[in-house]
Amino acid sequence: MRWLAGPNGRRVSPQNQQRHLTLLRLQFNATLDQLDIFADVLTQRAEHETGVWLAGLDTVAAEALSLSGRYFESPPLVTYLDRGHGAAIRRARTRLPGGPKNPVGIVRVPRERMIGGCGIGSSLAHEVGHQGSALLDLVRSLREVLRGRMQKAGPQKPIWEILDRWISEICADYWALSKMGVAATLGLIGVVSLPRAFVFRINLDDPHPFPWIRVKLSCAMGQALYPDSQWGGLARLWNSLYPTSGLTPVKQRFIQLLEATLPAFVKLLINHRPKSLRGRSLREVMPVGQRQPMRLRALLRAWLQRPQNVHLPSPTLAFAVIGQGRADHSIAPEHESQLLARFLESWALNGVLGPETSRRLLSRSA
Repeated sequence: MRWLAGPNGRRVSPQNQQRHLTLLRLQFNATLDQLDIFADVLTQRAEHETGVWLAGLDTVAAEALSLSGRYFESPPLVTYLDRGHGAAIRRARTRLPGGPKNPVGIVRVPRERMIGGCGIGSSLAHEVGHQGSALLDLVRSLREVLRGRMQKAGPQKPIWEILDRWISEICADYWALSKMGVAATLGLIGVVSLPRAFVFRINLDDPHPFPWIRVKLSCAMGQALYPDSQWGGLARLWNSLYPTSGLTPVKQRFIQLLEATLPAFVKLLINHRPKSLRGRSLREVMPVGQRQPMRLRALLRAWLQRPQNVHLPSPTLAFAVIGQGRADHSIAPEHESQLLARFLESWALNGVLGPETSRRLLSRSA
């Protein structure tokens, strides 16, 4: 307004005055949009209990993104809670309204997911997986391999083309599974357990695999990474909840072709060696050995037998152990919630006060 009232503003034409006004309005709206993006992230930190849990979830997100080997510089990650059914991430280094780059990754977690460990762990690791995939340029790298495979696929070429469309979400699901074991699959089942029509709704323009095949793919990846009878059991359970009988013959045939292709696709995925990993495969850079079911079961037995001796575990390992307990029905839901609450509080304090304080807190609340 001062510019308009001043000598420079009075000298320009009404057309130029209007141009300056509209640009100023756009800049102001972009600033408000940026404020809205970070408002919940900041204000929820002041909420009783929620603020501490979010600080713990920030630690979970950071550890879920990390890889040993310094393949990328991890950006800061922050979490917040929101209504709705699905989690989401606004990745770091993407554009904010108005043009500047986002300095942090912002992960939205549905409030309903805070009820159980598998749901929150799976959703958080999946969204962080999108950030990790972008930092490693996995989608572009895998698409080059997939398109080469298409040329040799013959009649199955359309199936590989569909997997190519879904590869971004598949990478995020793989990231969650490789970090959290069966907890990722259980969390996924909780998210996509929808009315039957939605579970079998096939939209080839959607980057997400339709829910039925997405769970079967998670089980196939789990069997490849962590051989165990539990994966076949989960796949059979999913079949019993959503049988393919009653679908049209065309849809049944399409699903059969997809299922038949999964073993070859999973082998290609876990053995992929992008340039960003400097010769190592996607399987080799993940903590697959530490997430084997027998190892997780042994850890859970030790935790339940001597809770006072539990040292604060890494976040993704904790979710993996709790998820394995859920899969084996060896941990009660209330005990799961108690463990998760203690761990979140300890991770939060660990980031502020150091590990010794966290250990004392964990021992006192055991």
